[in-house]
Amino acid sequence: MGAKGEQTRDAILEAALKLASRVGLSGLTIGTLAEELGLSKSGLFAHFGSKDELMIRTLEYAGARFSDVVVKPALAQPRGEARLRALFEGHRLWPVAVPQPGGCIFIATSVEFDDRPGPVRDRLRRLWQEWLDFAADAVRQAIEVGDFRRDVDPEQFAFELDAIRLGWHHAHRLLRDPKAEERARVAFEALVAAARAPGRRRS
Repeated sequence: MGAKGEQTRDAILEAALKLASRVGLSGLTIGTLAEELGLSKSGLFAHFGSKDELMIRTLEYAGARFSDVVVKPALAQPRGEARLRALFEGHRLWPVAVPQPGGCIFIATSVEFDDRPGPVRDRLRRLWQEWLDFAADAVRQAIEVGDFRRDVDPEQFAFELDAIRLGWHHAHRLLRDPKAEERARVAFEALVAAARAPGRRRS
């Protein structure tokens, strides 16, 4: 695929990501996407041969954009607590930096597909596990550089960090809690403080 073809594909996937955040990934079809973009169905079939392929490619595109907004900026920070703070901030910015009118596509899709076996669920599960593994690795690095205690469980920390993200999303979007972000920050600070090595200051 040439540069122009890649640009066209990315523009289609960007629109698919926005649309899926509103109507759900299962509501995303070549027909609805063609209508949204003002394109022909046959033109979209040239890029995606089936609804399943369209859904999976949209998830993969979202994963790449998530990496741009959350993972890469975190990697630019020093290993340790500073990197974990960057991860937390990146999650907060993610649905804004990559416009998703209906909220985080990964959270929305997890509700749709958590009990629906198949290739879409498999791809979503791998993407989510990759995020948890990355967070756990960041915790291991925080232990190695002396920011966190040696007995901190990286997988447990990653689980709780993910739970804070889910709680923030729920409080912000469903409950419309004006203190959603504040509550998420308090929870994050408590999580980090509990893991911090004795004598170590907040980075």
